[in-house]
Amino acid sequence: MITKIAPSILSADFSVMGETIKKLEACGADLIHCDVMDGSFVEPITFGGQMIKNIRPLTKLPLDAHLMIEHPKTQIKFFAEAGADIITVHYKACKKISDTYLEETLRLIKSYGVKCGAVVNPDVPVENIFPVFPLCDMVLLMSVYPGYGGQKFIPEVMEKIKKARQYATSIGCPDLDIEIDGGVTVQNAKDIRDAGANVLVAGSTVFNSQDWTDVISKLKK
Repeated sequence: MITKIAPSILSADFSVMGETIKKLEACGADLIHCDVMDGSFVEPITFGGQMIKNIRPLTKLPLDAHLMIEHPKTQIKFFAEAGADIITVHYKACKKISDTYLEETLRLIKSYGVKCGAVVNPDVPVENIFPVFPLCDMVLLMSVYPGYGGQKFIPEVMEKIKKARQYATSIGCPDLDIEIDGGVTVQNAKDIRDAGANVLVAGSTVFNSQDWTDVISKLKK
């Protein structure tokens, strides 16, 4: 399975975001990971659909909108119409509302012709989202607690990656994208890939490097 690298613009300089998006594409990125935070589900506030709309004309790469927000269903229309290619929502945020809210939100995303995905934090068993795997184009396993870049990878997540890949294969979805977000480095990327993940979110690792092309290449290989 081909490894895809999704640099997280959470770690980018927002004052030169346009130039950054173009450079990431030129340096070999496969997706642009957009961390949307509302100051409630997680402490920080980042940006909303307007950022997606503004960067959409600047790249042909898929825009991966990771919604770390309460009541995600209320925002789907805005992100879909802004140009997001995939929208992922958190199990924990949805579970607070109802047992069916996650599935309802995923179906709503798909109704706009956009790919969808479910997200679990490090303290949430991956089995909790197994029922929605058939709906998902991607599942996102957080390998840090969401909110801040630059955190260290939580090693216990490796077992969750293996379980996710095994289950996806068992239900006839062997090519399901399994994305890992948090603490991805050149040093641990191979172990993450070997466990079964094929989409690696990398923020600090890319943006703190002197050569983005080189580090993206190393993360893939």
